[in-house]
Order: sequence, then structure tokens, then C-alpha cells
Amino acid sequence: MTLGALDRRMLGWSALFVVSQANIARLLGPAAPKVLAVQTAWSAQRYRQILASMDETEIVRFRSHYLPDFVHPAIYAIALRAGARSLAAKTSLSPAATTALAVAPVASAAGDYIENIVGLILVDNREQITDTVVRTTTVVSTVKWVLAIGTLTYLSQGFLRVWAKALLR
Repeated sequence: MTLGALDRRMLGWSALFVVSQANIARLLGPAAPKVLAVQTAWSAQRYRQILASMDETEIVRFRSHYLPDFVHPAIYAIALRAGARSLAAKTSLSPAATTALAVAPVASAAGDYIENIVGLILVDNREQITDTVVRTTTVVSTVKWVLAIGTLTYLSQGFLRVWAKALLR
């Protein structure tokens, strides 16, 4: 099985995603787990506890990840959509699957932008941390993850089926 233009585009954007993710992890360093904790906090009290647990170096790292994280959602949305186009060129997809694979990455990226904007505001304006803001942002974050991981899972199983068929020929 040879790589076509759609495959190369998917692989290129996927590689860029890995580099972007690695850069964000590098910037965050030991503060990385606290980003996930903030994204999944269900109360203002917990959100404030997480921020308060960070020393000044971690706060600087936390802030520094936002600039590349405003590019990262576009990268993963493009990579996932490129994957969907590549898969669709290899196997028949239902109209519902085609629509979901087109919309889910964009909706996920939009949620990521919302999450990033709120997080960047709250790190320096802690008086704005309320249960409503935290819970709403956590729902947005959770939906973002479900959409992105769901899309990746669908694409992965689709490609595995295509590759298994090719190997059995």
C-alpha cells in the first residue's frame, strides 16, 4: 500500500501535533499534571487550591504554555480532519460518520480555545473563579477531550481495518 497525498498530509499534520504537544509538555515541565487537574476541577475551591499549590516557577510555566496552546487546537483539528479525509479515500464512510469526523475536531478545538481563554484569565484574576465558571469550563474541557479522543479512536479503528484487509490480500 503506497502513501497518497492525503496520507502524507495526515502524517505531516500528525507529526506537527506531536511536536506541538511535546513543546507544551516541555514548557509546563512539572506543572503539567496541574493543567489536567485545573481542566477537571468541579469547584471554585478546588480550582483555587490547584493554583495555590503552584510556586512562582510553576505559575510562570503555566502561563507560558498558553501561547503555543492557542495554536495547538488548530493543529490537532487539521490533523484529525486530514485523517478523516485519508480514511474516507480508503473506505466507505456513512454520511453521519463523515459529518461527525468533519465537525468533532473543529468543535473540540473551539472548546480548547474557550478553555484556554478562561484559564488565562483566571490565573491572574482569581476573584473571578466561581463554581459556575469552573463547572462550565470543566464541561467544555470534558467535551473537548471526548470529541478529540472519540475522533482519534474512530479513525484508529478505521485505519486498522483498512490495513488488516490490505495485509490479508
